[in-house]
Amino acid sequence: MSSTESAARELQDRAVLWSMGEIRATDVVTAACDALVAGLDSPALRILAACTRAEADYDVPDLLPPALDELGLTSYSVGSIAGQEAAARALAARMLAGELTPRELAFRIHQRFGHELPLAERLANLDDDYDVLEYGNRTQAQIDADVTAEALRLAQHPRVPTEPGPGQGPAPLPGPGRPREHR
Repeated sequence: MSSTESAARELQDRAVLWSMGEIRATDVVTAACDALVAGLDSPALRILAACTRAEADYDVPDLLPPALDELGLTSYSVGSIAGQEAAARALAARMLAGELTPRELAFRIHQRFGHELPLAERLANLDDDYDVLEYGNRTQAQIDADVTAEALRLAQHPRVPTEPGPGQGPAPLPGPGRPREHR
């Protein structure tokens, strides 16, 4: 994956994590700065990257959607199934990158989505397994291995649906550097 593709994916992931309340608006601004450094560029991305820490909470909600659109990235509707799935995949990627432990990933998925998101239900079940660890016949290492395997599955799962169902947000836009089709 090229540095621009990696930066686009990171910006997309941070955008969806921010929309779900997992990270701060300043983290999105940092991702926008990193995207510019990596070679992505658009007028709205420059404006987003120029936000100060004091402005981020106020300005990111208005500046992020046009920046994503100009880069051909998806802006998910708050609460959409596609947005929730993208957030679960982004959290799994963070665990695989060493930013979260397996236990933290399972807990955050369970806390955020309960058992209601089919894509991530296995992680919610594994969080339950952690909760009864002292009463069961499994070790923490075994559950950690299962969570890691599930995180790998989520990370390899298609990142956006080809055709969204009702209430799943917009269809994905072409990625950075790819021409847009007129519909």
